[in-house]
Amino acid sequence: MTLLVSVCVGVLFAASIYMMMGRELKGVAMGVFLLGHAANLAIIAVSQSPLGKSPPVLQPDGSMLGTEVDPLPQALILTAIVIGFAVQAFLLTLLVLTWRRSQTMNLDDLARDEAPTDSDHLDQQTPEALDAAR
Repeated sequence: MTLLVSVCVGVLFAASIYMMMGRELKGVAMGVFLLGHAANLAIIAVSQSPLGKSPPVLQPDGSMLGTEVDPLPQALILTAIVIGFAVQAFLLTLLVLTWRRSQTMNLDDLARDEAPTDSDHLDQQTPEALDAAR
């Protein structure tokens, strides 16, 4: 079972690196998402198997049985999942804004695109808003 999970982790890491090396921005984003999932699976792979172990609950006298599962990997992965969702939402927002601004997701086209200036921002405003700003 450990060999299977290790191979899955390796395949996920390889696929995520391959996707991040692409020229399409959405493929790069998907590679970042896949890298997070591969890291979570790697943490599970190196932790001990929870099968046949009891939850980490203290006995009435305050002692432990010694057969409890380690809760740290699950806590780390839960935290990583929450942070991963926040990063995914932020990255997807950046992708949408990039598409709206430049109408392309190709990294070569985005590198050639000129950076917006303050005058570009003023050109998009209505004349009434420009008069009110003066």
